[in-house]
Amino acid sequence: MINGFVEPSLAAAKAEQGYQFERMGYFCADSKDSTAESLVFNRTVGLRDTWAKIEGK
Repeated sequence: MINGFVEPSLAAAKAEQGYQFERMGYFCADSKDSTAESLVFNRTVGLRDTWAKIEGK
């Protein structure tokens, strides 16, 4: 995901703190690439897509 919208409270995101983005997975704020103007989050755990398995049947 390149661009997205988040709640204003994430402007104060601390590096290495975990967050869950709905329907996307779990992410942590990047300690090296994040700036006040451009937040960077790295995915730590993706969510399973069980719907794709059901569709394939």
